[in-house]
Amino acid sequence: MTDGSFVVRRVVDEERPAVARLLADRWGSTQIVSRGLVHDAESAEMLVAVRDGEIVGTATFVVGGDEAELLTLDALEEGAGVGGALLDEVARSAAGARALRLVLSTTNDNLRALGFYQRRGFRLVELFPGAVDRARKHKPSIPLVGDSGIPVRDELLLVRDLGTA
Repeated sequence: MTDGSFVVRRVVDEERPAVARLLADRWGSTQIVSRGLVHDAESAEMLVAVRDGEIVGTATFVVGGDEAELLTLDALEEGAGVGGALLDEVARSAAGARALRLVLSTTNDNLRALGFYQRRGFRLVELFPGAVDRARKHKPSIPLVGDSGIPVRDELLLVRDLGTA
């Protein structure tokens, strides 16, 4: 898929090490804890946004049964449409794999992400109080305080119906 001056596509094998480094830099490791489960984003489905041979964004996700879960979404250039284009392609890929919904979790402090996802059709469906405190047992690198000085404690589940993807 093309959007402006970048292309969104599946990662190629030669790019996997660079994406793994990017994930480790941005997420503390390639291990992502969501809803009490530890996922290895490095072995998940991967999409990249590429401009002039350079990776400008990534998305990782898993599909299981009628549900797909977005694990990570990273736009290295904010405001350029990279995140939205990656998210749209994740939704298309998940729907193509017969998933009926796309889910993601984020932390209580991530106000920008909450706005971004809700503007793109996601709804808040569940709150997991203390989930991040428990996740630190698996991934101690999760910060105690996040965006805007808000303590990072809880996980929020968002869902988008893929019937409209």
